[in-house]
Amino acid sequence: MRRTLLVISFIRLIPHIIFFNFSKNNEIIKYDLKRWISITGETEKYGFVKIMTFYPEFRNLFYRRIGISSNFIKWICPPLNSLFIITKDIGPGLFIQHGFATIIAAKSIGKNCWINQQVTVGFSNATDSPILGDNVVINAGAKIIGKVHIGNNSKAGANAVVVKNVPPNCTVVGVPAYIIKKDGIRVHEKL
Repeated sequence: MRRTLLVISFIRLIPHIIFFNFSKNNEIIKYDLKRWISITGETEKYGFVKIMTFYPEFRNLFYRRIGISSNFIKWICPPLNSLFIITKDIGPGLFIQHGFATIIAAKSIGKNCWINQQVTVGFSNATDSPILGDNVVINAGAKIIGKVHIGNNSKAGANAVVVKNVPPNCTVVGVPAYIIKKDGIRVHEKL
């Protein structure tokens, strides 16, 4: 059954494969794909077809990467309609797990970030939006709002509300968020 679905999906994804191969972001998409394959446990054989078929969150990222030309093909393989990626500057390797009810409107996102469901990364006014460093994890329901910087290797716990800068190598939780782990050591510090 899965094999038949992949054959059918391959046929509908032929235009996507063409856009992928000729995209100026081809190398970044390859990096994204490799990361998604490693996280999901899919095999590399027919990796693009598998990830596009079974992970609509990847479709949203793929369409963002190929830009306005995605309007010609996304009707063939629809993106997740409750995941909005508005960020223009997205580093390679962004993984979006269960992207339901998620909006990503950061100023920039670093390399190898991970964002879960029901997350808001967004503006506090017309111009102020967050910057996410490399290897940042945003867990389910977290809100990262305004002109804040989330340092490299930091994590926002489930339902955390972050409105202040988070230093590198920290885990924050709570409303408002506070630091519970810094450089691998348990702490209890205000942001």
